[in-house]
Amino acid sequence: MLSTLREALEDARASGDLKLTTIPALVLDVPKKTAWGDLATTLAMNLSATENRDPREIAEIIAGRLRSHSEVLERIEVAPPGYINLTVKRELWLRVLAEIEAQGEQYGRSSLGLGQRVLLEFVSANPTGPLHMGHGRGAAVGGALANLLRRVGYEVSTEYYINDAGRQVRLMAASVTAVYENRPSPEDGYRGLYITDLANRLRHERQSGSLGFEPTIPDKVADWACAQLLDSIKADLQAFNLNFDRWFSEQKDLFDSGAVTQALDWLKQNGHLFEQDGALWFRSTAFGDDKDRVVRKQDGEYTYLASDIAYHRDKLDRGYDLLINIWGADHHGYIPRMQAAVQAFGHPKDRLKVILVQIVNLLRGGRRVTMSKRAGDLITLREVVEEVGADAAKFIFLTRRADSQLDFDLEVAKQQSAENPVYYVQYAHARAASLFRVAAERGVPVQRTSDVDCGVLSSPDDLELIKALAEYPALVEASAQALEPHRLTYYLQDLAAHLHAYYYKHRILPPLLERELNGHDHLKPAAQDAEQARTSETLTPALTAARLCLFRGAQTVIRNGLAVLGVSAPERM
Repeated sequence: MLSTLREALEDARASGDLKLTTIPALVLDVPKKTAWGDLATTLAMNLSATENRDPREIAEIIAGRLRSHSEVLERIEVAPPGYINLTVKRELWLRVLAEIEAQGEQYGRSSLGLGQRVLLEFVSANPTGPLHMGHGRGAAVGGALANLLRRVGYEVSTEYYINDAGRQVRLMAASVTAVYENRPSPEDGYRGLYITDLANRLRHERQSGSLGFEPTIPDKVADWACAQLLDSIKADLQAFNLNFDRWFSEQKDLFDSGAVTQALDWLKQNGHLFEQDGALWFRSTAFGDDKDRVVRKQDGEYTYLASDIAYHRDKLDRGYDLLINIWGADHHGYIPRMQAAVQAFGHPKDRLKVILVQIVNLLRGGRRVTMSKRAGDLITLREVVEEVGADAAKFIFLTRRADSQLDFDLEVAKQQSAENPVYYVQYAHARAASLFRVAAERGVPVQRTSDVDCGVLSSPDDLELIKALAEYPALVEASAQALEPHRLTYYLQDLAAHLHAYYYKHRILPPLLERELNGHDHLKPAAQDAEQARTSETLTPALTAARLCLFRGAQTVIRNGLAVLGVSAPERM
């Protein structure tokens, strides 16, 4: 249906009925009432502002173009204030199963991005301590977003920016040195067992002769400690099943290379920097910022903004069509000054998009957890992954919009029940796999859809599940365009609910096989009621074959969706 709707918009644009400089994001929803049709779109209302027309008028134009597709659509209706309700021919729904079977892991992929190059920078935690829960949420969002954009045809590179220069690194080194020398740490220094661990490791390497420098040299200690912590960060991210295409060093790639000086010189030559009160300022108000910003202080030390400006110039010079940064929500005020820098270098403001990630509240059985054994006042990502696993952590991190706060309950994440969202979805995949194993043991083949009469899938529940499967490609595109991978977790939970409900209500294999499947089922609320509902049906070999195809399609879509999130799809649970 997406291709049909897109074709209708292309026709309306070509004829001049709609202005449409570009084809917008296309979203198809399942209406709350079946009387409203199979699918609905708010496209006309979304276009009202840019077209400067009444949404009802736009809806009529689009509906008129859609009416030429009688081979696909049975009925097209426009409803106030501009909804377009669509009823798809039943035989078209049944083709969805064949489409999923033919495309397999490619189902849900598209060429929407047209090969545009995207640089996605995320996590980028200072190498001054272990990754905490907030970094973990950013890692989950970034990894899923990279997968999502690649699914729809973007060429994505992922990058971790190492903040290994500046005051925070010197302070961390001073904290390690203080513990090493058995004296008090700096008043505003770093604390936690990891600092003690670093000091002990420094002492051990010094005693063994493998250190290679004197611990009294601050810069050497800083480089050494950063390297140790960065190795730990990389190990944590690897345990989180996350890898980066490039690790970009602030010190080596910006300061040592001269990139910071070159970027500021360019801005000065083009009138974007000025000196005042002995400091060097970026004229960011010329590009929408609320005030101008210092890039070099009176004492000659560069601000963080100076290296960030140079970093984004480097990104732009690499020829990316879109830069996406994932930052903590406390960096909200930093967005206008970085977009100002992008504009100062001659690029449009929207070349840079920033996704803000809100804090995570860690709970245990509903009670707040506030302390970490390793990092003092922070909960480390490693502690969470070791307790609940990478799959559960990723999925739960992605159950809310990135810019909304998230409650993460460790006890819920470990449950094998419907209360645990990742278990609920993974179990749906494993349930289908179990069904196929039992079918194979009993000699019941899972046939190709082309060899099956899918027309016997005639119940409302059949069509409801097929509709949910058909929705997946549109959802992937819409999620990618909105940069919102959390939409997939909502979808997968809903799809899993459809599959579990269908399994309880409808018989798929003969009774003996069902009893074999019911041996280890944590999700069954009322097995006897479910069995009574099933026995009221007449199960034929044709219906068994079609329902197995239906479950295979559902299993494929769940597996594809979990892959986008970076979560595994187990065959057994």
